[in-house]
Amino acid sequence: MCKRRGFVYPGSEIYGGLANTWDYGPLGALVLSNIKKLWWERFVEKRDNIFPVDTGIIMNPKVWEASGHVASFTDPLVECKNCHLRFREDHLQAINTVRSKTVPFLTTTVSLDKDQKIALIESQVCKKSSDGKHKWTERKLFNLMFKTFIGPTEEKASVTYLRPETAQGMFVNFKNILNTERPELPFGIAQIGKAFRNEITPGNFIFRTLEFEQMEIEYFVRQGDWERVFEEWKKEMWKWLVDIGVKTDDNHLKWRPHEQKELSHYSKRTEDVEFNFPFGWGELYGLAYRGDYDLHNHENYLNNTQKLSGQNLKYKDPNTGEEFFPHVVEPTFGVNRTFLAILLSAYEEEDDRVVLKLNPHIAPYKVAVFPLVANKEELVKKAKEIYLVLRLKLPTAWDDRGNIGKRYYAQDEIGTPWCVTIDYQTLEDDTVTVRDRDTMKQERVEISNLKSVIDKRLGY
Repeated sequence: MCKRRGFVYPGSEIYGGLANTWDYGPLGALVLSNIKKLWWERFVEKRDNIFPVDTGIIMNPKVWEASGHVASFTDPLVECKNCHLRFREDHLQAINTVRSKTVPFLTTTVSLDKDQKIALIESQVCKKSSDGKHKWTERKLFNLMFKTFIGPTEEKASVTYLRPETAQGMFVNFKNILNTERPELPFGIAQIGKAFRNEITPGNFIFRTLEFEQMEIEYFVRQGDWERVFEEWKKEMWKWLVDIGVKTDDNHLKWRPHEQKELSHYSKRTEDVEFNFPFGWGELYGLAYRGDYDLHNHENYLNNTQKLSGQNLKYKDPNTGEEFFPHVVEPTFGVNRTFLAILLSAYEEEDDRVVLKLNPHIAPYKVAVFPLVANKEELVKKAKEIYLVLRLKLPTAWDDRGNIGKRYYAQDEIGTPWCVTIDYQTLEDDTVTVRDRDTMKQERVEISNLKSVIDKRLGY
């Protein structure tokens, strides 16, 4: 449905695709835009103490040394000596005993049934070996950052990386925010942007991809306040999911604290919001307590033995003059996973139709306009007039293909909340039919009141 209706396309499809890359079509791009717009309004524009930035994808490579990503951002991989394919070691534990009780392809966040595990492993037959079996190297650690080069020559001195997270752009601009905005604690820095990770993934559609988009906040607090603030952000993140239409019952959504061995190198406490995807429970959002790890390291790298930035990144209390590193609570919202969770929550099959019961603010179009009969000039003309007026105010679709019933069902499938039909009665009394997507009920509305009726349903 995503491909047929223009939500998501396989990346580079005409060349056979590229694993773990996807493109977003006309409707998908609109949904992504709506998600980001709503998040920005809620967490940035309506808060006095959240400051927006838009930082670079390519940064000075010293940023990633100080953040710990060069040394610690790795996956344990094994490589086949014959075909040179690489697999995450924790995903590939028993390729030669697949039908035993060994649990291959097991991760902490994705659960597969036995048949799925067997299918995954058997799909990875070594095509360059006479017996079809892989011959594995010893376990090696591979860094997940995409490496690139600045300048015309590929030399060690010109190596840099595509950012694997958006957070560091905010930390390296901490001093600039202090100087330009003069904020008092607590305050946050926020941005929406792309990140890139060279991961070996199990696929699962757009769940885990080589590039993805994050909506992220670094929220700076006094050390003694972090636990209270952490709990406040847990409530805020959950409420956001409720408001955008993600199913939040126990069968679909839960918080999962990270065990000690799972914690990232910068985190002292992390909890994930997990959604029950068709392939099992998986991380939707993350909430991390980063302590003062990042600011401390950017000022004093390697336990004060090497200064990378040479800058004072401490916060100065305007009342007492005390200087200290504030601590950080980091709520991270994945744009693409939000998109996937919303579609899965909204998708329903009812008798003879498929309907996406999207929150109207998330839906790509708020309203669709039809002439009852596409070959009646007077109906088409009137419908076009109404469409052109609405289009200036709201994302509006036009559809005159096929019979009216098929047009209704086509709009139901892409999540359009309301359909406006111009019929013969319209020519007599300037009223139109407004049909509701979820209930399929219709009512007559005067054209002069049409915009205000839709605005009211949108909550404006």
